[in-house]
Amino acid sequence: MFELSSLSRSDGIDTASDAAAGGRRSSTSWGALAGALAYRGPERRGGAALMTRLLALMLDEIDYGLLLVGDSGELLHVNHAARAELDAQHPLQLAGTSLHARYPQDVAPLTEALQAAARRGLRRMLTLGSAEHRVGLSVVPLPLPAVAMALGVSLPTRATLLVLGKRHMCAALSVQGFARTHRLSSSEEEVLSELCEGLRPNDIAQRRSVKIATVRTQIANIRAKTGVDSIRELVRAVAVLPPQVSALRGLGAVGMERGGETGLMAGLMAG
Repeated sequence: MFELSSLSRSDGIDTASDAAAGGRRSSTSWGALAGALAYRGPERRGGAALMTRLLALMLDEIDYGLLLVGDSGELLHVNHAARAELDAQHPLQLAGTSLHARYPQDVAPLTEALQAAARRGLRRMLTLGSAEHRVGLSVVPLPLPAVAMALGVSLPTRATLLVLGKRHMCAALSVQGFARTHRLSSSEEEVLSELCEGLRPNDIAQRRSVKIATVRTQIANIRAKTGVDSIRELVRAVAVLPPQVSALRGLGAVGMERGGETGLMAGLMAG
């Protein structure tokens, strides 16, 4: 496991005392924001507080992994999709509030992209991992002055959003929702799922130990029920559906834990 270099270091320009002071300022600033968001007084019942709670809930309804990184490299929030996505095979790994590159060849590109976002406001698109574990990653700088002004706290200039690419073209829940909408049978839904995995009819027949004629009949039934003219259009119809996340994922682990304090986005969720 290879940990990313701290983003608070400059390229050999700052002294050690400057870097330490910058780290203290960043920690204090993010702590002030977390405290402001976690405040539970009567003002928290106002419109602004409700909006922050709704925005935090929205992040967990997005079926793309989202990670928010502070300007000194600390991990501030991980949404539900990212927690589910970052399994033992993913090129990115979580360890507490630290983000790690799993493979050594990914350390430098990922670190450079995060530094470019934090220091120069540059967006990057990366490909991490290899073979079947290769995934795309979008690195997006987020300017924060407006947030600081609205909350009346001192904040660093930027945070960085990491958006994880999909490892599957069609999500299982999208396939299920599409199948139910068009009243597909269970066997037709299975065939649809396998088509969305990129399997050909012959491959599906071999996997399911049935005749190719059976699979072709099921595909014809699917096309008739959904009104599409080809397998390509069928797969595209599922791929462009709005993403869905499971309603059974639970309400826990909405924020990062930092030294016993509730993390930034958990503060957003606090009542």
